[in-house]
Amino acid sequence: MSYSVSDEEIKQIVESRHQDPFQVLGPHLIDYKGKKSLVIRAFSPDAELIYLLPADHPDIKHPMKKIHPDGFFEAILPEEKRVFRYRLHIIDKEGTARICYDPYSFLPIISEYDRYLFAQGNHYRIFEKLGSHPMEIDAVPGVQFAVWAPNALRVSTVGNFNHWDGRVHQMRNLGGSGIWEIFIPEIGEGELYKYEIKAKNGDVFLKADPYAFYSQVRPETASIVYKLEGKYKWTDHRWMKKRASTRPWGCPVSIYEVHAGSWMRVEEENNRFPTYRELAERLIPYVKDIGFTHIELLPIAAHPYDPSWGYQVSGYYAPTARYGRPEELMEFVDRCHKNDIGVILDWVPAHFPKDAHALGWFDGSCLYEHADPRQGEHPDWGTLIYNYGRNEVRNFLIANALFWLEKYHIDGLRVDGVASMLYLDYGRGPGEWIPNKYGGNENLEAVDFIKQANSVVHEKFPGVMMIAEESTAWPGVSRPVHLGGLGFGFKWNMGWMHDVLEYMSKDPIHRKYHHHNLTFG
Repeated sequence: MSYSVSDEEIKQIVESRHQDPFQVLGPHLIDYKGKKSLVIRAFSPDAELIYLLPADHPDIKHPMKKIHPDGFFEAILPEEKRVFRYRLHIIDKEGTARICYDPYSFLPIISEYDRYLFAQGNHYRIFEKLGSHPMEIDAVPGVQFAVWAPNALRVSTVGNFNHWDGRVHQMRNLGGSGIWEIFIPEIGEGELYKYEIKAKNGDVFLKADPYAFYSQVRPETASIVYKLEGKYKWTDHRWMKKRASTRPWGCPVSIYEVHAGSWMRVEEENNRFPTYRELAERLIPYVKDIGFTHIELLPIAAHPYDPSWGYQVSGYYAPTARYGRPEELMEFVDRCHKNDIGVILDWVPAHFPKDAHALGWFDGSCLYEHADPRQGEHPDWGTLIYNYGRNEVRNFLIANALFWLEKYHIDGLRVDGVASMLYLDYGRGPGEWIPNKYGGNENLEAVDFIKQANSVVHEKFPGVMMIAEESTAWPGVSRPVHLGGLGFGFKWNMGWMHDVLEYMSKDPIHRKYHHHNLTFG
């Protein structure tokens, strides 16, 4: 049989192990019988027949030749010298027909410059490129998907739109960047999806999107296509303008710390979680009445395990759906600002859970974490530790901090577990940790990450509070980076908290014997 592609490439496509299916599928100009010709190839595992429909000539129907029984088709058009937009008329083995645009007919969206910045760890708006983004290309609506998985053999986007079949939407590998990308036409917001990843050892598994803006609630773990732009109209312009011109360390601060899932549950409805709107109705007046200046929310990013209180994050860019939709969180923050209350968010860049759908072993390798458990696993918490020396990992985290400040108007980040980041021997005994290049126990890569994160946040969002939850005597935690410090504006005084609570737990008649707890703290 005569066709324009090798048997090996066809085999790689139908077995879903081609590194760049766009090199084979879609439109290509080739030399055919001594003439420049257009060839269009398609792969649809359930197809019995496929016809090619030029978009500007709907009356023309080109039959495609089935050159592999598993659904590989080709049409050679010797008279065509240019690439044109087209649709595929697919008839499956049951006789059901559908007409759709070919995802392999669209050019890459993520630019070489985007990939360069990401590889350098300096693409602070990478959340606009990776993840899922509804858009139009040449008036064709659809969703662009992109994920970083440099060690994968193949990555596919799967969802209800392709029956969770990883053969259907195999993604393009963008060179040495490790980014995989595809634009899937004619799907939109609300679609459930994951990435099906084939590791180099042949294992195939599903992962949620690290950059998804919305996701399902446990026990379900799929990501959800969601567009943040235009969802909520902010009214806090006065607050934001004032914040940008204020030095927060020179203002009185009184913070009410709250776990949204525990505060005043709705008992009459099976003790369910309150919604963001219910919190706004009840929490804001309460906090304002007793005189607090800020509400500090324990982590509200997507997390699989309720008892973790949100400190084991699986979706860093997705507010948990336990309490409502993203725009309802925006409304909560907006209403806080309207009542002159700032909102601080607990942020967890120190570690992440081992859940199968999350970041661990993401592409069949230790991608976000260290490979050596003496560096990559937290002995006390049973979680994984970020590899801060990898540029793309630092970029993921720093861009996430900026994301919350920009998209949700958060007024401060209380950075959790800073001590566990700073010390290589945190929670470890002799022989259970690896010294740095100078033989010390300081995590130099984490120090650089913290300094970069604080510097970028203070540059782009003046007036925002960066608070370290740090329990040791590390010097210069709240000293500016240019003066040799870590760059935080504040340090969460763990010793004071412990000592004051210890003092308050004493019977009042005995407290006079424990005043030293107050002065020591």
